[in-house]
Amino acid sequence: MKLPLNRLSAVTLVRMIAAGECSPESVTRSFLDAIAEHEPTVQAYAWFDADGALATARALHLSARRGPLHGLPVAVKDNIDTADAPSAYGSVIYSGHRPQTDAACVALLKDAGAFVLGKTVLAEFANFTPGPTRNPHASAHTPGGSSSGSAAAVAAHMAPLALGTQTAGSVIRPAAFCGVVGYKPSPRQIPRAGVKPNSDTLDEVGLFTRSVEDAAFAAAVLAVRPAWRELPEQGAGGAAPALGSVTTPQQHLASAAALAALERAVQRLAQQGARVAEITWPRVFDGLFEAQRVVQSFETARALAPEYAYRRPQLSPRLVEIIEQGRSTPVEQYAAALQLGRGCVAAIDGLFGAAEVLLTLSAPGQAPAGLASTGDPVFNRPWQLLGCPMINLPVPRALAQGDRGLPLGLTLVARPGDETRLWAAAGWIEARLGADG
Repeated sequence: MKLPLNRLSAVTLVRMIAAGECSPESVTRSFLDAIAEHEPTVQAYAWFDADGALATARALHLSARRGPLHGLPVAVKDNIDTADAPSAYGSVIYSGHRPQTDAACVALLKDAGAFVLGKTVLAEFANFTPGPTRNPHASAHTPGGSSSGSAAAVAAHMAPLALGTQTAGSVIRPAAFCGVVGYKPSPRQIPRAGVKPNSDTLDEVGLFTRSVEDAAFAAAVLAVRPAWRELPEQGAGGAAPALGSVTTPQQHLASAAALAALERAVQRLAQQGARVAEITWPRVFDGLFEAQRVVQSFETARALAPEYAYRRPQLSPRLVEIIEQGRSTPVEQYAAALQLGRGCVAAIDGLFGAAEVLLTLSAPGQAPAGLASTGDPVFNRPWQLLGCPMINLPVPRALAQGDRGLPLGLTLVARPGDETRLWAAAGWIEARLGADG
């Protein structure tokens, strides 16, 4: 049975467009049809213009091929500036705001031939007060956050790939809850200019796709690392990685289903030839969970100081609380948190040991019921402060035996700056674990 275009991978679509097997317009129409069907329930988009998207697609069809993503529609989180679409940052304060220029990451996608299909819903200022987006797998459950709309749009086949951002767990957690691949890079691999800031230390631009191959292909464009495109395929057919498994000292917060999925995944990968290395969590790393929170709240209080000073009544009580926590944090405590992070990075070989990559939990479990919370980023916090690159890998249903039948995800982590091993290992693991499609 022939799949609709919006069900095909991003890599397949750009290759078909390049070969003349389909047009940018036909691809765009397929995604617009999915938006018409699913958006009333999922509510992933803060803004999109169907007529404008079709006009752009037609223009790209008539133009010379611009790059490896030519003709591909892309969803963009609404804290990332776009010159041809509003950027409200998830706040009524910026309703109708039109930036004059694209964020650097959007400009890179456009230079490669992609275009903005729409802007996706996020939590207020990419923090913790949710927008209206619902989980495509169960509309009474959160999609996660803060990149809720981007994860949900990809999961519902309403976009082939989407940009997000992460300060604590805003890419990895919604990717896990929505059952898609999420990638958060090492620090400064993808440019952040034009992204509404929360934390200069922690903010990173990431992305959502439905396969590791798609994620590497898009990341190669965003990071200007063409060699990344080939790494998942090379890894899938290459040598097994040296793999470690770690649940962190916060294991007691994880569901039985999440812990069982991690154990089953490691067992299957070992049976497939992975070299499983013994991992010991260094006690000094225990402080990373709180240190990340301190750094985030301290820097968010300063990044959002104008909004707090002049528009406080238009901020949610939850965000006001976060800002006031940051404002009341002693600078000595903030400096100590940064120093702990730097010290743990210097000692990171003590954690990884003989392992090239680590497999760990993306979230405490499946997406919680209700829309008032985006879930807990606890299992993402230490890796974010360490600057480790991360990929959420959806757990196949055969390994994810949860009580609600919702997606589970596991995070693959590499040492800071070691995307080469991360992409290769992710390709190998995805091929051995299988996928639900």
